[in-house]
Amino acid sequence: MIQIDALPAFTDNYIWLLQDIARHRCAVVDPGDAAPVLAWLEQHPGWLLDDILVTHHHHDHVGGVERLKQATGARVLGPASEDIPARDLALKDNDHVTVLGLEFQVFAVPGHTLGHIAYYHGDDTRPLLFCGDTLFAAGCGRLFEGTPQQMHHSLSRLAALPATTGVYCTHEYTLSNLRFAQAVEPNNPDIAKRLEQVSQWRAEGRISLPSNLALELKTNPFLRAGETSVKEKADERNGLDNHSPSEVFAALRRWKDSF
Repeated sequence: MIQIDALPAFTDNYIWLLQDIARHRCAVVDPGDAAPVLAWLEQHPGWLLDDILVTHHHHDHVGGVERLKQATGARVLGPASEDIPARDLALKDNDHVTVLGLEFQVFAVPGHTLGHIAYYHGDDTRPLLFCGDTLFAAGCGRLFEGTPQQMHHSLSRLAALPATTGVYCTHEYTLSNLRFAQAVEPNNPDIAKRLEQVSQWRAEGRISLPSNLALELKTNPFLRAGETSVKEKADERNGLDNHSPSEVFAALRRWKDSF
């Protein structure tokens, strides 16, 4: 059995901690800071850190990698086309890797960065997606390196995964993302319901993650660029007739950047 918990880092990052309870072995995803991971290991004597999974090169995702590698000898996995510190295994689109006995497929998801990857475990009962800063709960990452067309294609690939897929992104942005989603679709009851729920969770100090694809398909404007109501709002916003979903996506991303 694999248990997954979030280790908070910085102001709004989460380092995902995968735990093989039976064997006392673990793995982490995007450790921007080594301290929370080392503290957890200290509090759990006898546990070993086997693997460090990295989605992209930004410092808040890789800043703790070298220290963890030195302290534990863990294997470092990361995108082949980005500069990942202490990387042992360079991963490309459609590669497969085994972590804690689980097989993950690698998806190239350029947009936030050009070499960004995601890790997908396609278990029939519990599919898992570790998507870094590509797909957020009710949002998506900024386009620091890629084009809107690249990001829209990346998100479309992820959106085609099973609706039951757990979405493990790496930032607590859900509340602000839902406020934007409500501006895009003010009459969407699913967004209103989710905004109320997440507002309550955050007021109680609870995290809003993980999400799942079924919920994202109902409430995430960046996965809903093909919906008429979303296109109409994007058209109204920039005064253009956005002909394709990728154009609608681009209009939404520009709007969100200044929201």
